[in-house]
Amino acid sequence: MLASLSVVLLGALSVSASPAVVRNTSPISLPIARRLNLAQGASIKEYDNARIQAMFTQPTRKNTRRSAAAAVLPRFDVSVTNGAVEYTATVGVGDPATDYTLIVDTGSSNTWVGADKAYVKTSTSEATGVEVEVEYGSGEFEGEEYLDTVTLASGYAITSQSIGVASSSEGFDGVDGILGIGPYDLTCGTLSNGDCIDTVTQNAYSQGLISVEEIGISFEPTTSESVTNGQLDFGGTDSSRYTGDITYTAITSTSPASEYVGITQSISYNGETILSDAAGIVDTGTTLLYLPSSAYDSYISATGATYDDTTGLIKFTTTQYDDLQPLDFTIGGATYSFTANAQIWPRSMSDLGPLQLNTYIGGESDAIYGIVSDLGSSAETGFEFIDGYVWLERFYFVYNSGSSEVGFATTSYTDATTN
Repeated sequence: MLASLSVVLLGALSVSASPAVVRNTSPISLPIARRLNLAQGASIKEYDNARIQAMFTQPTRKNTRRSAAAAVLPRFDVSVTNGAVEYTATVGVGDPATDYTLIVDTGSSNTWVGADKAYVKTSTSEATGVEVEVEYGSGEFEGEEYLDTVTLASGYAITSQSIGVASSSEGFDGVDGILGIGPYDLTCGTLSNGDCIDTVTQNAYSQGLISVEEIGISFEPTTSESVTNGQLDFGGTDSSRYTGDITYTAITSTSPASEYVGITQSISYNGETILSDAAGIVDTGTTLLYLPSSAYDSYISATGATYDDTTGLIKFTTTQYDDLQPLDFTIGGATYSFTANAQIWPRSMSDLGPLQLNTYIGGESDAIYGIVSDLGSSAETGFEFIDGYVWLERFYFVYNSGSSEVGFATTSYTDATTN
């Protein structure tokens, strides 16, 4: 399924030792695919759980990278599409560039291609002779490392970017690979020579394409099967995508959440605290909102929701939904509120008439399913929650890998009633 990917380029810049490039200030439409990965009858929760288990077993990594300097330059924007389970963006590799549809993932940091569409070698392709392998729980790939040109938007090409070229992969039918925008440390141990890899964001910074190692991430809630409804802002933030101010907080120092885009947050339902000063992660590659068993049980008790075996989600009666109270998240001293509508799975599919997203996940068309899920009692060990994309659809998210900070802000969709 294809939709358009709109890319907005702001400002003009020149890079030392590179020819001047004329910047296009008009939107550039690129093809983009959107995928609901429920292959072989797996539920969303089963898919998420496989990914979560892989995260729990990742080894601790030490960051040995030295910071690079760059000139002050404007950001550039890459639109993304809501894929119901995954967000994807179109990225060019090589010169001339071949476009690949890549999952946007803050929970991993290797960028690789070759899952669905084969890697096309050009004059900029340089094999390093080093093997690369990454396991994601919900999938894996192995292959060879190449250095190549990676184009995020017209006129914004990163040269000699390390990418993986898959000789085999599992779990990625319908997409070509991953655009890894997570922490640098997550690349360590993925190469056969033991080296770590500078990420796309880091190389864009060190090569002078952006002024800061920062990505602004904007998603919007949707009831459509396929729609371009998000944007990545490499090198800054887009004030049109959020309301009020962005509140920043440091990446948590609590392991293992600190190995990812980890934060500390407290959660309350209807004013009652169900999770206090816990460490967890923000992850574009996870679908649902996951809480440790103690907080999950408190939420279930307070809302009256029941577990649905068919979908793996919780289920509300109409009365229970009408009675839902705010679910509040306190991060860095600021509180972000989940309305009742934000706490449920989108139900209708406006572009397909009476077909509903409920039936897309194997549920009943007229049922009301919740997006809060149980991470398990073993989660209470420094990795106590995951704010997945259902959470990020309601708030603007900023990840600054250079300063090890994250930021959040409300958006015009925070209180939307689209679900």
